[in-house]
This record gives sequence, C-alpha cells and structure tokens, in this order.
Amino acid sequence: MKLSRMLLALWIAGVLAGVAYVRQAAEPSGARMADAADKLLAGLTAEQKTRASYAFDDHERFNWYFTPRQDAQKRSTRKGLPLEEMTDLQKDAARALLKAGTSSDGYSKASTIMSLEAILKDLEDGRMVRNPEWYFFTIFGTPSKTGKWGWRVEGHHLSLNFTIDGGNVVAATPAFFGANPAMVKQGPRQGTRTLPEADDLAKELFQALDAEQRKTAFQEKQFPEIGEHTRAPDVGEAKGIAYAKLDSKQQQLLLKLVKAYAARMPEDIAAAEMAGVERGGLDNIHFAFAGGTEPGKPHTYRIQGPTFVIEFLNIQADSARNPANHIHSAWRSLKNDFGAAN
Repeated sequence: MKLSRMLLALWIAGVLAGVAYVRQAAEPSGARMADAADKLLAGLTAEQKTRASYAFDDHERFNWYFTPRQDAQKRSTRKGLPLEEMTDLQKDAARALLKAGTSSDGYSKASTIMSLEAILKDLEDGRMVRNPEWYFFTIFGTPSKTGKWGWRVEGHHLSLNFTIDGGNVVAATPAFFGANPAMVKQGPRQGTRTLPEADDLAKELFQALDAEQRKTAFQEKQFPEIGEHTRAPDVGEAKGIAYAKLDSKQQQLLLKLVKAYAARMPEDIAAAEMAGVERGGLDNIHFAFAGGTEPGKPHTYRIQGPTFVIEFLNIQADSARNPANHIHSAWRSLKNDFGAAN
C-alpha cells in the first residue's frame, strides 16, 4: 500500500511538472521577458539599476552597435550594465533574460560569440579590450505584460533588440550575430563554428543554381557593411534572383536558409517572423550572392523580401590573419525595427 501511494505521489508530481513545463513553454515570449527583466532589475543595486535603466523613448534605445566600443583609456563606451560588473546571481538573471530572447540554439550561438572574445585576446596585441563579460544589458521603460517597453543585450558581434507592447513582442530587430573567428583554426577549440548554417546554406544554394540563374543572382561588387546605429536598414531595391525563378529544390534551400536566421529567436517570435515573410509573398523574396564559394574566399549575400532583409558578410580575415574567416550577419525589418510600425 505504501509503495502504491508513493508511486501515485510520484506520478502526480510528474504530471504537475509536465503541466508546469507546458505552461511555461506556452507562455508568450513577451511575458517571459517581462518576468526575467523584473527579476534582473530587482537583484541590482540602486547604482546598477540606474545604469541599466532608460526611459522607453530615450534615444539610447536606437544606439546599437556590434563593433568594439572603447575610448582611449580602454574603457567601454557602451551604455547599460555589463556582465563583468554583476554578481553571480545577477549574471544568472541576465542570462535568463537572454534565454527569454533566444531559442536554445540562439542562446548557444550568443554564448559562443561571447566566449570567442577569449580567443581574440590570446591572438591580438591588446590594442582592443577582448572580454567575454563585456556584454551589456539595458532595459528601456518598465517591464510589463500590459505596457510598452524594450530591452537590449549587446557587445562585440552581438546586438539583440526587443520591443514589447501589451505582453507581445512587436519587434525583435535589429538582430545581429557575428563570429571572429568564423571557424576556430587552432587550439583546444579547433573546429568550432558559431554560425555554420548561415554560411554553408548560402553557398549550397548558389552552387545549386544553373548558369543562367547564377548570372541573375551573382553581384559584381561585395555588399557593404551592415549599418549599425541605424533605425532602419538602408538597402535599396532587392537584388538577385527571385524565389519564383527557382525550382522546388532551390526554393526549399532558400527557405531553409531564411528559417536558419529565424530559428535564432524563440519559437513564437520565429513563427511570427516567418508568417510576415509569407504574407509579403515568397515569390517576392530575392537572393543575391557576391564573391567565391571556396574556403578563404571573401563572400557576401543578401536575402530580401517586401518586409525583411538578411545581410551577411564574410570578407575580413580573422585575428590570426586567416582570410575570410570573420562573419557578420543580421536579420532586420524594413519598416519595423524597434517597433517603428507599431
């Protein structure tokens, strides 16, 4: 009888745990972000909270950068509160907020990007500060499941920006992920790649085009650098080959590449982003590629639809001077970065 009761109690506990998990998974990302941001702020000192908090309409909300930011004395010029100045419990709360803004894969990529700073520190001459804890958290407005607010996490090669209104994420862009080195070439982490899908799938798609299709997709000039510190992307008209001009296998590859970017986001945000892509019309998406597909050859590409643009560059050498081993990539909304359309 005691064993039966114990088994029943364990079964009930398992059911309740499963219900709690489903409930948590079903909770919208905006609500999870509000809870995580509240917990982060609640654990900060008054001075830390002042540094981490801005009004929702403060211009700083649009002041996003993915490049290193430091002054002549090697002090960071970014705003917000860095992991470096947090206690272990505060760091846990900050990482919980980052998890609320990413999928499990996106969180892994973001964490790897941060960790690459240690490799750069070993490879470089010390002119630039390379610190895995120079990633800054900033809250704009008051976290809420009813009002409008936003938040950002940012540092070298990472800038994620969110706008929430009424508990819903109305903008998850600009969303920037970069990697230097794109592939670790030496040391104990040799072979590590942070953003393989973004690079490999684009090359696979370009190589899958026939000669006439390549003429349309190929660009003589590399695409320019992604425009940080901008409220909207300035990319002009779409270039390259249209989705409608691809065969079914090529179309699947293009959608797989687009979904690889969306998959960095939480599932509900990714679904909303992909729904927007489809509403704009798949046939209106264009893919353009410049450069070479061989290892070490500089290359860039752009995927652009009526509502979004994906930008990718791999043209810089890494810090060990391996050519074309330094990735910049971003997903942006053409009209709704920072919730501008809401």
